[in-house]
Amino acid sequence: MLSDRMNEALCQQANRELYSSYLYLSMSYYFESIDMLGFAHWMRLQAAEELVHTMRMLDYVAGSGGRARMLAVEAPQFSWSSPLQAFQHVWDHERTVTGLILALVRVAEEEKDAATGQFLEWYVKEQVEEEESSDGVLSQVKAAGEDRSALVEADRKLGERRFKFPKGFEMFPYSGSA
Repeated sequence: MLSDRMNEALCQQANRELYSSYLYLSMSYYFESIDMLGFAHWMRLQAAEELVHTMRMLDYVAGSGGRARMLAVEAPQFSWSSPLQAFQHVWDHERTVTGLILALVRVAEEEKDAATGQFLEWYVKEQVEEEESSDGVLSQVKAAGEDRSALVEADRKLGERRFKFPKGFEMFPYSGSA
């Protein structure tokens, strides 16, 4: 059973994950508006991944005897001055999320909640991947600079990204149960 403090902290983080999904979907539409459809595709998949992070966390709350609740989501930024500014925002955002996840791990430790601590290990590993991925794209965009052909090539490569659900995650756990 989750403590009230742990329950609230997990719901707050789920809200932040949902905000991340909103942010990346907003970025997807920004990139679509400047005809960079590979970047838009990458962001749309990132938005889907963040939605899965949200659902996975709330599923854990509900499955641990807690009360999963939805909180209001702040409207994200919707315009950037350049692909570089957008990906700098992504990298900064992922670093912030890493700090939030690590703070959540500390709450689990303070609450002596080993099960939640173990659950959060997946998010810690995921954040390492998120930072590496966003840093890689940011580096590509920085290297391209004002070279339009280099940006077009980066756009093409990002359009090849594929989405995979995390192992063990059920998007529709109740299908067929009625």
